Amino acid sequence: MAAALLDGKALAARIQAEIAEEVRAFTAQMHVTPCLAAVLVGENPASEVYVRNKRLASERVGMTSRLIRMDSQTSQHKLLALVAQLNADTAVHGILIQLPLPKQIDSHAVLCAVSPLKDVDAFHPENVGLLVQGTPRFAPCTPYGVQQLLIRSGIETAGRHAVVLGRSDIVGKPMANLLVQRGPGGDATVTICHSKTRDLAAITRQADILIAAIGQAQFVKADMVKPGAAVVDVGMNRLDSGKLVGDVDFDAVKEVAGHITPVPGGVGPLTVTMLLKNTLSAAILSAVKRDLLNTD
Repeated sequence: MAAALLDGKALAARIQAEIAEEVRAFTAQMHVTPCLAAVLVGENPASEVYVRNKRLASERVGMTSRLIRMDSQTSQHKLLALVAQLNADTAVHGILIQLPLPKQIDSHAVLCAVSPLKDVDAFHPENVGLLVQGTPRFAPCTPYGVQQLLIRSGIETAGRHAVVLGRSDIVGKPMANLLVQRGPGGDATVTICHSKTRDLAAITRQADILIAAIGQAQFVKADMVKPGAAVVDVGMNRLDSGKLVGDVDFDAVKEVAGHITPVPGGVGPLTVTMLLKNTLSAAILSAVKRDLLNTD
């Protein structure tokens, strides 16, 4: 029997409806509209698509969105100056620096310059540290979306063996940190695999939950998957034919797995959705801070 499909697109729509209701209530009470500012440097076609999707989603839930475009020759000094301006702008609650940045810019330095209170991508070292401690201010959007997909699809994580393919700072590491925390969507036994892992297939076949985030098209084959496992494909790769595929050989693996995400339509829509959730959280934190200062 083919695996049950984990429809991230449909789930994203439901969560966005919940966020829209929360935004309406927050705006009515606080007279503040959550605002996400996106910074796009250069003209990367994929980045253009991502930023447009994020802007449209922001508007759909009742948030304000700003797009600041900078040309590909922008200096690091100029970009850092812009980040400082956005940090100081009380009308901006979330700041998104669209990656990748041009080669003349140190991405790490720029991401670290974003205020931790406006770092809705959760890349700042302070937010990474809070996540590792188990007290996250914001969770990185893609892992957060994967966790919500597992929770809301009724896939148990407590006591299960979760294997994460990939150790990136954006997906692999924070995904492992979320799964190992106490509480819903956590309490898993987690293994991280990477390019130096020996006998990779022997480890992935142990996984009750297999999360692929390595950036290699159709890398995960059917013989690497435990029968009945939940397989979450974070990858997004374009073949020479132009077709979009994930890191999992979908057609083959769906005959073995118990649950599986499609590409596209799986994790991608949830990444954007959790960015909105983080932006709302940032606006709430800002309002609480403002009220405390006014009280003093």
